[in-house]
Amino acid sequence: MTNTDAYGHVRGESVYLDDIPLIYNTLFACVFDSPVAHGILKSVDLSQALKLKGVVSILLALDIPGVNQIGGIVPDEPLLAEGHVHFQGMPIALVLAETEEIAQAAAKKIKVVIDPLEIITDPRIAFEKNELIIPPKKFKMGDSDLAFKDCVHVFSGRADVNGQEHLYIETQGAYSVPMEGGGIKIYSSTQGPTAVQRTVARVTGLPMHRIEVEVGRLGGGFGGKEDQASSWACLCALGTLLTNRPVKYSLHRMEDMRMTGKRHPYSADFKIGLNKDLNIQAYEVVFYQNAGAAADLSPAVLERTLFHCTNSYFIPHVTATAYSCRTNLPPNTAFRGFGGPQGMFVIESAITHAAEKLKISPSVIQRKNLITPGEEFPYGQKAESEAVTTWVQADSYFDFEKIISAAHDFNLKNKNKKRGVALMPICFGISFTKTLMNQARALVHVYTDGSVAVSTGAVEMGQGVNTKMQQVAAETFSISSGQVKVHSTNTLRVANTSPSAASATADLNGKAVLLACEAILNRLKIVAAEELNIPFHTDTIKIENGFVFHQNIQTKLDWKTLVNAAFVRRVNLSEHAHYATPGVHFDWTISKGHPFSYHVYGTAIIQVTLDCLRGIYEVDFVKGVHDYGKSMNTLIDQGQIEGGIVQGLGWMTMEELVYDVNGKLRSNALSSYKIPDIYSAPRTIDIQPLATTRENLAIFSSKAVGEPPLMYGIGAYFAIRDAIRAFNTNASPEYDAPFTPEKVLMALYDSEINKFHSHHSSH
Repeated sequence: MTNTDAYGHVRGESVYLDDIPLIYNTLFACVFDSPVAHGILKSVDLSQALKLKGVVSILLALDIPGVNQIGGIVPDEPLLAEGHVHFQGMPIALVLAETEEIAQAAAKKIKVVIDPLEIITDPRIAFEKNELIIPPKKFKMGDSDLAFKDCVHVFSGRADVNGQEHLYIETQGAYSVPMEGGGIKIYSSTQGPTAVQRTVARVTGLPMHRIEVEVGRLGGGFGGKEDQASSWACLCALGTLLTNRPVKYSLHRMEDMRMTGKRHPYSADFKIGLNKDLNIQAYEVVFYQNAGAAADLSPAVLERTLFHCTNSYFIPHVTATAYSCRTNLPPNTAFRGFGGPQGMFVIESAITHAAEKLKISPSVIQRKNLITPGEEFPYGQKAESEAVTTWVQADSYFDFEKIISAAHDFNLKNKNKKRGVALMPICFGISFTKTLMNQARALVHVYTDGSVAVSTGAVEMGQGVNTKMQQVAAETFSISSGQVKVHSTNTLRVANTSPSAASATADLNGKAVLLACEAILNRLKIVAAEELNIPFHTDTIKIENGFVFHQNIQTKLDWKTLVNAAFVRRVNLSEHAHYATPGVHFDWTISKGHPFSYHVYGTAIIQVTLDCLRGIYEVDFVKGVHDYGKSMNTLIDQGQIEGGIVQGLGWMTMEELVYDVNGKLRSNALSSYKIPDIYSAPRTIDIQPLATTRENLAIFSSKAVGEPPLMYGIGAYFAIRDAIRAFNTNASPEYDAPFTPEKVLMALYDSEINKFHSHHSSH
């Protein structure tokens, strides 16, 4: 089944927030944001802006009728600055005007006086000054101090990994409309409709039942619209509340890049110990997370880093400590992988560092230490591991030794071009690590013409979740998919939803749809027995391809006739079902539990070809075996895998976020922030499904596929490193991602550059 949105997307008919027809009397909003990263807000002068014809109102913190607070996990983020500013881009005032152009012009006329304070952009400096968002988090298994004493090989190092701009095609935005009776309806480009509803309620002082949040679809999210969409919805809702007019704000790209948080940059120190057989015995790691100026989702992202700090490996003695450090940057937030990729980059750096010191291939250490079924993760959950299986199957498909040998032969024959190869195993846990978020609801209506309407809390953002929900309903009722319509996400139809995040959306909402459909189906089977005048047994009556079957023989009773018979008998043809993931729990007082419903595994081999004169490179291929479970939609899942891989490659190679010492974003446009284009994509992506019979708790056993593939991209970093060392055997660049062509060029000629500098300094 193809993606249900494909037709509308290709024809340009799909409706996004900015496509909603304008409502009469709409006002347009524009934020005036802080020009400095840290300071005391002494005064705001609105006089010149208010003189502009068409300006209706300019709102400040003192105009907020509810609470000036949008922080979710920690209440530390005002909607509009009050007293202090904490980052460049922090909203100070909201202009409401008759046109978008007037609103923007007025924002430029606002003047502020800000007394500067010290600006911190480096998480290690924030740590030294005890600027922490929350107390440190820690995972401990075994006794690493003791274990290091018995290790034959012990290596220490540092790894740094930068953030990443989400660059969803559709920018942040909201459109709020006053409703009869003092309510507000908000069209929001959000992954978390309930988060928007809850935050707007806090800011406006209205109860949640007066706030309706409607989400048709998003033009991409990647985590950037999980919590950060709430502020724009709050600003529009505030404007509507105070003017009783519709208010729209659809951010321009540079506004979005300047004012919103990114993937968290991390700096880390590691220590790894191996025995004579190259089994990793001990691992210690300290993470310094750059949270930005407020908590946002940083505490949860930090936890996910700890959960994935050993990637696909079993290490008996682990001590992992993580600090969430407050800096004067926009609050960083969720991004595909949610802290997991940062933890995985550090363990892969540690393994590569050890391998280089031991003069062996990192793949030797990787293969030897893959986690096997029954072995324990540092957080106490036992692995039902496919790590070895994916490695073995990928090797049998693609022949790792042959690829590595061919690269070696190429390197012997080519002086200025070198090939590098890396293996990248992945392991990613599926579920929200905050247990209470693992719940979902679905509302299903069967109409008298036989058609079916489905509403869930899932937000369609290009990942194909609506198609999967349609499949669940169609398959459960055994009717054609064309008879099922999945409707927009709305907080009045389905309440108290978890955000569409953590790769758990299809599982949670799909299971809720399944339960709702099964409840209706059971009632219809009873009606079928009565209509056919046969004894009712669940096992003997089935609905297949739109007909009722009795003891596997097709009857004359079709789906539509059955539905109408149920209606005549006053049988309920609607169901609201609730699903809560069973068996997940975690106790942070001891940092142990069973936080994940299941894990997704995979192994990929990545090859790059490096131009050693210019420092530029091509990714030749990413080939591997991925644990889909039993994919319910291979086209959608392959699309997710390809997109995830390329996004991961971008993060590791070219997407360089640059803030200057004053906290100003310098990579603030697509001219200065480079994302992968068609020429950057691997020439070949070949990801084969894992052949497995292992049961799992996913919807229809079709494992989550949103986040895990991104981590294959990490392998590109180490493949580039391998190519550099093929050219310059003395090269030992710092572990500092992304590996931009500039950094690559410096690393290729590092010894020559040092010789040049020492020669000139001596004269």
